[in-house]
Amino acid sequence: MSADTKTPLEHVNDTVVQLKEMRHYAKNNVELLTTQWLLFDGELSKLKRAEEIEQLMALQGQFYDALEAAITDLEGLSVELQPPPPEE
Repeated sequence: MSADTKTPLEHVNDTVVQLKEMRHYAKNNVELLTTQWLLFDGELSKLKRAEEIEQLMALQGQFYDALEAAITDLEGLSVELQPPPPEE
């Protein structure tokens, strides 16, 4: 189905699927960054470079939270865009 023939509901559902995939990768990135942070915190602190990584971790966490909020919002919109059930 081409982009021109998709309904608004289909566009929203496609976007939700893409955002959920991004969320999956974002979660993995946060976990990897946290693991690396725990391994190198002491050395980075000694080199006065720990603050840079802490900022990255905070930004990554904010991104993950914003992504979660966007998914929730679009899932709500998807419910609103559902066609009414056929009347009997």
